[in-house]
Amino acid sequence: MPHPKTLISIVGPTAIGKTAMAIQLAQYFGTEIISADSRQFFKEMEIGTAKPDATELAAAKHHFINSHAVSQLFSTGDFEVEGLKILEEIFQNHDLAIMVGGSGLYVNALINGLDEMPDIDLAIRERLNKQFEEEGLSSIQKQLATLDPEYFAKVDQQNPQRMIRGLEVFLSTGRKLSSMLSATKKERPFNIIKIGLNTDRAVLYDRINRRVDQMIADGLVDEVKSLIPFKKYNALNTVGYSELFDYLDGKLSLVDAVASIKQNTRRFAKRQLTWFRRDDELTWFEPYQSAEIINFIEDKITDK
Repeated sequence: MPHPKTLISIVGPTAIGKTAMAIQLAQYFGTEIISADSRQFFKEMEIGTAKPDATELAAAKHHFINSHAVSQLFSTGDFEVEGLKILEEIFQNHDLAIMVGGSGLYVNALINGLDEMPDIDLAIRERLNKQFEEEGLSSIQKQLATLDPEYFAKVDQQNPQRMIRGLEVFLSTGRKLSSMLSATKKERPFNIIKIGLNTDRAVLYDRINRRVDQMIADGLVDEVKSLIPFKKYNALNTVGYSELFDYLDGKLSLVDAVASIKQNTRRFAKRQLTWFRRDDELTWFEPYQSAEIINFIEDKITDK
């Protein structure tokens, strides 16, 4: 028997226009938005995460924007639990809810649920953290690429926490983390409609480059300066922040740091698309096709 409530999930690469689409849909259907962007949770990170601005936040109610401090750990498991609670609240007053974001692991956690993760040998975690500090991220990346290439290909390779997580699971259990992720889907008490946004690669890359230039114009360098006391936290070991820390440390010129942000963001977008394209339940649209998306959703709802 179909469920009366429906979650609309909107995914796609960074800079494609997911936020604008989610707001249009939330306004049209009169509902609320759950953000599944793993960096927009953090209140200290504003410009470099391309958060919805004040006008956009006022246009539709958002959850998980500025909800945590960078010093707080907020895992995919936490997101699954808290996200389901918020969905339950939204569904008390609305038949539809919208989830939007490009963090595949978080989207997956809310839609399919997470398998129980094994206990980790804390001595191994400590050793890997030390290895990261002494030898840098590339040493961790190489090891993980060899031991669990499937997981390595799926996740943000610039995120030390994700890289170390994959390694510590393998070294603690002998099993690949990729083999444990969502092996079984959990049954959810609501329908799910999955929408992907994408466009021509040259157009997307141009959007990414222009967005990075806009972030620099908006004061991203000053934002990163203000975050120097927090730079050890994993949330800041990510694209747009780590390159500017290198600039502030004198390792890169500003021109090279900005070029690196653009290149790393383009690479990240490519990995996001690889991840999302594996899901054959996604229906893809161009970011300007809001009328077609609304028709598609209405057809799906009436079919239920």
